[in-house]
Amino acid sequence: MSDLATDKSGFSFSTCWNIKRGGGRAMIEEIASLGFREAELNYNVTREMLTEIEPLIERGEIGVSSVHNTFPHTPDPDYGTDSVLLGFEDGDKRKKAVDLLVGSAEYAHRYGAEAVVVHPGEVPIEHAVVKELERSYHEAGRESEVYRRAWASFIERRERGAGVYLKRIISSLDEACDRAESLGLNVKFGIETRSRPNQMPTLAEAKKVVQALKGAPVGIWYDTGHAIMMDRLGLYDSVKEMEGLMDHIVGVHIHETIGLSDHWCPYVHSGDLHFYDRYLPMIERAGVKVYELKAACLPEEIQAGHRLLTEKLEARKRAGVRLER
Repeated sequence: MSDLATDKSGFSFSTCWNIKRGGGRAMIEEIASLGFREAELNYNVTREMLTEIEPLIERGEIGVSSVHNTFPHTPDPDYGTDSVLLGFEDGDKRKKAVDLLVGSAEYAHRYGAEAVVVHPGEVPIEHAVVKELERSYHEAGRESEVYRRAWASFIERRERGAGVYLKRIISSLDEACDRAESLGLNVKFGIETRSRPNQMPTLAEAKKVVQALKGAPVGIWYDTGHAIMMDRLGLYDSVKEMEGLMDHIVGVHIHETIGLSDHWCPYVHSGDLHFYDRYLPMIERAGVKVYELKAACLPEEIQAGHRLLTEKLEARKRAGVRLER
């Protein structure tokens, strides 16, 4: 049996970890040195980096599990990861957002990737309002009166605006799927759980998207760390509200949080050997499993986190076999 500490089959690793440390080839070689044979190319990968990465893909030195829209890197913040994006009211802007998403899907198909990770959009609420919520959470706590008042005001604004943006997001995804099908692109679109409470989708919104686009290659990209943070803030229950979505998980981002700080190695940095277990069912269901870790995570911490995660997944599998007998 393969050593669980080094065997990374079935798992991919995001360039989020080392995107700022060097060129395209060096970045991929560093990921491969951890034992990963697949990478997720994130939204900060530039066309210049791709000139070094594509030969590695063509020679089979690295596989690509997924690409992260918008891909390659688009410097215009209107089409970045924290924008209205697929929910733009302006028709020309929304058309460009759909064009960019289809372009990401073309790259994914070319590289043999299974999925495109999609940040669908957001309810445009000032970032300062979100930061004040986070400050209240840290200083006073979720059960405090000051946080409750701030949250009630925030959620009222979010709910008032969410419907129209969700409708446009569904329409944009429908168009992107139709165009992808016409181009023969064999990829899925995973709408990602996000890291700020004004961003979309919530799990209830994700369910509406999946139901509205039934039969289309659209599902949820369950970012575990982001879901934990939104659960802590009170946006949704990150476990219970997965009912009805488990069969629609396209992929997962694997990382844990400390408070509202994300992209840490599971189990290792939190020091809690049990909390993250509740997200193992989502990881099991996902066709694409990607570690999305920050640069502060050291190689030995990444190995330790992977070993713990895979040991727990293996134990669940063995327990399942015994139950079936």
